[in-house]
Amino acid sequence: MLKKENCTLYSGGLMGSESFFGEMAEKWGVKEVNFTFDGRRMDRSRNAVILGDEELKRGDISMELVSRMTGRTYYESEKIRKILQTIFHMVNSGHQVFVVGTIQEDKTVKGGTGWAVELAKIFNRPVSVYGQVRKQWYTWKDGDWQVDTPRIEHETFVGSGTRNLSDDGRRAIEQLFIDSFGKA
Repeated sequence: MLKKENCTLYSGGLMGSESFFGEMAEKWGVKEVNFTFDGRRMDRSRNAVILGDEELKRGDISMELVSRMTGRTYYESEKIRKILQTIFHMVNSGHQVFVVGTIQEDKTVKGGTGWAVELAKIFNRPVSVYGQVRKQWYTWKDGDWQVDTPRIEHETFVGSGTRNLSDDGRRAIEQLFIDSFGKA
C-alpha cells in the first residue's frame, strides 16, 4: 500500500469536488497543493500556489482545440483561458487523475472538468472518473471508459470535478481514500 505521507494531491481548491478532495487529503494527512491565479475565489486555499502570467502561459492552448476535444464551445475570455491553464498545471503536476463529473455519450466529460480528463489522456496518465449520474467509477483503458474501483497508486495525483458534488460523489471520494490508504 502506498504511504500517504509520501503523497501529494494537486487541485484547484474550488467549491465542490476539488474542495472535498482537499478535505479528504487533510483528513488522511496527504499533502495538498492548490493552483490558482490572482482574482480567483477559492473555497480551499491550503498550500495555494498563485500562478503568474508567465507560468499560466506554459499551459496555454488553442481554445478551438479545447472545444473540439471536450465537445463544448469555449469562448475566448481571459478568465476561461486562465482556468484551462490552471488545469494544465494540476494535471502536469499529478501523475494520476481523479475527477467527479458526467461522462457524456461521446466519451468526453462534461464541463471544464473534461479538460483535465483530456489532458490526462494526452499526457498518457491514468485517469478515472466517478460518474455521478451512473453512480460508478470508470477508468480510461484501451480507448474507452471501463467500470473500475480505482485506487491512488502514485505519489502525485489530481483531484478535480464538478462544483455540484452530490452526497454520493462525496462518498465515492471518501471511499477512494479508504481503499487507497485504509481508515483515517
